[in-house]
Amino acid sequence: MEKYRTPWNCLLKKLNMKNRILIVLICLIVSCAKKIPVIDSIEKIEFVPYPNNIESYESALEINSILSINSNSKLEVTNIIKKEWEELTKSDIKIIDRTSNKGNLSIEIDKKFKSENNEAYLLDINRKSILIKSSNSEGAYRGWQTLKQLIELRKNKEYPNFIPTGMILDYPEFKFRATMLDVSRHFFNVDQLKRFIDLVSDYKINHLHLGLTNDQGWRIEIKSRPKLTLIGGKTQVGGGKGGYYSQEDYKEIVEYARNKFLTIIPEINIPGHTNAALSSYAKLNCDGKLKKAYTGTNVGFSTLCNNSYTFEFIDDVIKEVSAITPGEYFHIGGDESYVTKPKDYLEFISKTSQIVNKYGKKVIGWDDISVADITPNTILQLWNITQKNKLGTYHDGGLKNVLNGIKKGGGVLVSPASKMYLDIKYDSQTKLGLNWPGYINLKTAYDWKIEEEFPQIPKSKIIGIEAPLWSETISTSDDIDYLTFPRLPAYSEIGWTNPSKRKWKDFISRIASHLFLWEERNINYYPSPLVDWKKKNLEPENE
Repeated sequence: MEKYRTPWNCLLKKLNMKNRILIVLICLIVSCAKKIPVIDSIEKIEFVPYPNNIESYESALEINSILSINSNSKLEVTNIIKKEWEELTKSDIKIIDRTSNKGNLSIEIDKKFKSENNEAYLLDINRKSILIKSSNSEGAYRGWQTLKQLIELRKNKEYPNFIPTGMILDYPEFKFRATMLDVSRHFFNVDQLKRFIDLVSDYKINHLHLGLTNDQGWRIEIKSRPKLTLIGGKTQVGGGKGGYYSQEDYKEIVEYARNKFLTIIPEINIPGHTNAALSSYAKLNCDGKLKKAYTGTNVGFSTLCNNSYTFEFIDDVIKEVSAITPGEYFHIGGDESYVTKPKDYLEFISKTSQIVNKYGKKVIGWDDISVADITPNTILQLWNITQKNKLGTYHDGGLKNVLNGIKKGGGVLVSPASKMYLDIKYDSQTKLGLNWPGYINLKTAYDWKIEEEFPQIPKSKIIGIEAPLWSETISTSDDIDYLTFPRLPAYSEIGWTNPSKRKWKDFISRIASHLFLWEERNINYYPSPLVDWKKKNLEPENE
């Protein structure tokens, strides 16, 4: 009987001995080569915020093989990524001139990269190399942040040195994605702010609004008005020692944030929430007498006096703060000014807005300011949609305010207190925070859509979202963490990911995997009972 012939047998029979030996050697080399492990596809990685477009190549790349960056060394973003790569991987990486093709991590700034958004990027990972491509440095950094999160999320998995391959083409839903930290009621020092910037920027938050002044404290040095910090800066809620930022401190914060592609927005609240100023300079009071320092938590009882000295004061403050703030926005507050005469309030907002514009900044104000004569580039921050009135019923004053502001040419920053205030308690058992608009658990924070919540507001008028954190009840970094995580990542996804791609059950599955990252960073997160935190994910899958 004729022996069964396989294609392989037929091939070997036709080859001479030399070629046979060569094939055997090739097979030996291939068999000895490092095998590429099979890992989850890139589409299954627990990204937050989740990218808008992902394609898997169904293979893997060894991180340790990435040894050089092919880019222009003069690009600041290249050096930022190099520094963060080395901190993340604990390994050196070289920068090779962009004319060379030897770098296996390529950063390309291509003006022809078509996108309407500066933060759009392409992240392409194959078995040998990584490409980050964008039209500008900000987009390249967002691509790096996605890659960074991918590497971090693989750390506690089997084969942690390998990442899945694939292509991500991504861009944000809104250009403005912010959080706010109130440093006036309780003071937080420079290092605490830097830590906060680190944590929120990891989730592609690109603006930090700082509440620098309020009744309880004045936190920014004004060289032409030194008493603001010498007197107004020494108090806080509960009677603590307070504190303030020198202008050099503030510049350091601004620069640190800039290296994370995050913009600082200062808020100087006018004309209410001003007791710290009124206790520092007597001429700001209509009776010419200094107010007593205030360390409580009431609102709406203070106001600047409408006189020439006050407007000179406002001009000096805005001039000095604007000079050390490179961002385009300046927040003037304008909320809860209950004791200001209506006529005076209108004049304060109008003139203050003009001063802000004079120093090259755009005005942001709480939605209360819409009643005044605002400039067309003013941003109305929607906040007050669930506050109880004297009759005990709810009203939608904030929505009416922003619709009025839109008629005057203004834009909208979405921050509804009942959905997005980080200082609101998760539930009735939460020790920190307030509850005046109700409670905000993780589902309440995440599972809503702006266009459904506010159909009256044209999307073209919405610049983005902001999650404010007021500090009446918090005084430590642990306190900040507890009210921020896991809600801030939820808001980051609302701001970045298209609503059609956001699903509640999918989100809580993904956010559970971030527990590992938070534990590594010593984040004092709130363990929401709505999430199966999967403590097992703190251990490698193969153990």
